[in-house]
Amino acid sequence: MFNFTTGSELLEVCAQQQCTIAEAMLEREARYYNTTKEQALARMGHSYEIMKEAVHEGQTEELHSMGGLIGGEAKKISAHRAQTAPLCGSIVSKAMSYAMGVLEVNASMGLIVAAPTAGSSGVIPGVLCTLQEEHGFTDEQMIMALFNAGAVGYLIMYNATVAGAEGGCQAEIGAAAAMAASAAVELMGGTPRQCLDAASSVIGTMLGLVCDPIGGLVEAPCQKRNAVGASNALVCAEMTLSGVGNLIPFDEMVEAMYKVGRSLPYELRETALGGVAATPTACQLCGLCS
Repeated sequence: MFNFTTGSELLEVCAQQQCTIAEAMLEREARYYNTTKEQALARMGHSYEIMKEAVHEGQTEELHSMGGLIGGEAKKISAHRAQTAPLCGSIVSKAMSYAMGVLEVNASMGLIVAAPTAGSSGVIPGVLCTLQEEHGFTDEQMIMALFNAGAVGYLIMYNATVAGAEGGCQAEIGAAAAMAASAAVELMGGTPRQCLDAASSVIGTMLGLVCDPIGGLVEAPCQKRNAVGASNALVCAEMTLSGVGNLIPFDEMVEAMYKVGRSLPYELRETALGGVAATPTACQLCGLCS
């Protein structure tokens, strides 16, 4: 029963078992990976600790990326928030800076959780660590939120892709933001259907986003897209919790994203041959053009 492979099947499981998406995913992990729930929770707890440490490191350490394209941006956002009322509000500002900081940790060869990829690793910790700080959730609640996010990521991977080389940045940042939005909705008391509505809204608003890293490095424009992904997750979660649904069901949106990704020219799928990466300034920065 818990071996769901589509969003509609997941919603059916949640309705039949009267459980949340997180609970359904935890049950699936225990049943199909020959482990106990306690062991699965412990492993996810370890992942969350790594996420929190990466967020902390991104806000407090002097980080310099291997390619030299990013470093220190997250601290600038935090400093601005401390000095004045941020234009986007404290929650969005904090999620932005946390997400950007995790990308700095990744680009400086630090330890992160690739959820779902290294290039999109800042989105989920940016959103979840912010919500925990702002709303006082326990670590146990955050771990269950990660199981919710994991369910969404699993469904996207099973039915489409999370690889920029296959589906563009919409598949990386889009998937991460969809996962974060769903988790945020469940944390704030939303229903399983609302969780998938929020995830679907995210994917729809990021449809067509190309993957064009400067010099082929996971630094720019990846860092800023993590900030935008975290912000998008919060916006879509807020809309959904307000009662604004999504016209296109989650499963159909995932299929649409996959088709769009496969239709992108290869220059716009992580090859660094198109988009931002092909601009004269980008070529000068990475030394590929004279």
